[in-house]
Amino acid sequence: MTSVLIALPEPRGSRLRDELERDGIDVLGVIPSDGRVPSRLDDVEALIVPATRTALTPELVAACDRAGVRIVTLGAGESRLLSRYGLPEALADDADSWQIAAAIADDAPPTAAAAPPARRRVIAVWGPHGAPGRSTVAIQLAVELARSGRSCALIDADTVAPSLALLLGLGDEAPGIAAACRRAELGGLDPAELSRIATRVETSGGAIDVLGGLNRPSRWPELSAHRLAPALAVCRDWVEETIVDVAASFDADEEIFEDLAGPRRNAATATALRAADVIVAVTAADPLSISRFLRDHAELRALIGPTARIEVVANHVRPGPLGIDARGQIRRALERFAGITDVTFLPFDQRAADASLLHARPMADVTPRSPLVSAVRRLAERLEPAPTARRIATAGSSRGSSRGARWPRRARAARGGSRRGSDPVSAS
Repeated sequence: MTSVLIALPEPRGSRLRDELERDGIDVLGVIPSDGRVPSRLDDVEALIVPATRTALTPELVAACDRAGVRIVTLGAGESRLLSRYGLPEALADDADSWQIAAAIADDAPPTAAAAPPARRRVIAVWGPHGAPGRSTVAIQLAVELARSGRSCALIDADTVAPSLALLLGLGDEAPGIAAACRRAELGGLDPAELSRIATRVETSGGAIDVLGGLNRPSRWPELSAHRLAPALAVCRDWVEETIVDVAASFDADEEIFEDLAGPRRNAATATALRAADVIVAVTAADPLSISRFLRDHAELRALIGPTARIEVVANHVRPGPLGIDARGQIRRALERFAGITDVTFLPFDQRAADASLLHARPMADVTPRSPLVSAVRRLAERLEPAPTARRIATAGSSRGSSRGARWPRRARAARGGSRRGSDPVSAS
């Protein structure tokens, strides 16, 4: 008779024990699914556990390997974890007892497919003059991409008003992107060196490596094009997601008045925009910012070409400056004057912004239920993360994943692709 041990939460564990015993399988006991190694594995032939990181600890897997115990997992969404341990594919959470018995008896169960290699990207966060919230969006976007399981770096390449270090409570004397550029010029920059000079910030979404900007804007010549371009190239080998916060201006009109061989104040912005796989273009939701955005958007397209991907984000959305139908006004203006039909809206949340500034932390850390945090989370999902990234169960609502909150999300998902049909809430 096959002897198994069940490590599932109640009441699922007890119900499965009764079902397996009726099928002729000897269940030695039901234990908590906390990842701890059972006291005795000598008489156990199979262990049934959830396919989660909490339950499948390295210590438990190693102990089962030593004792020759087969591990049968239940649940979906952790194929990357299973492939790392060389475990079979997980069964469904509600799998019947006969399916579990068949998996235990199977001589050659299919091994979970290895995760495909992650696609490494550079994402530039740009916006016109007038403080539309570029740095705030860059920080929140980095947190949400890290939450999806991707390794992330946040780089301040703003040569006019660098602010990431101050917003995250970091000292502005750290080496930062200027040091990376100097080493890149000398050919001595590699991922290990980037890790050494970066500052690691622990957030609610995971660790983020930060390369702060210049501590004085007068140092802008240090971020020249021939230095920044190779530095960003090395960043692709360093982390999976590189988020670059850039300044507003990228034009080269100054060449008319200055030495053609000299450095360019806007070279860092133009270089980052050309190198980016995705450009998150941020505009504030007021008439002046929309007007500036429309003018600069045409210049941006001329710089990067007609096929480069631009995700337009309207930040600080509120009724005040644009009347009751603020989103409709923004959408119609962008479509009429720039042909932009796809817009992500981020709501205005002054309370969350003030708390973030007060504590020098990302909003997701201090106000996790802010509608702005939820909107940026949806933006991160919209940026097509690699297939290995986990979907966040509560990403669609700040109210969590209760049954009442889930069915509207399923209805929105069923309606499918149109952004007009399923606007996310939005902000800075």
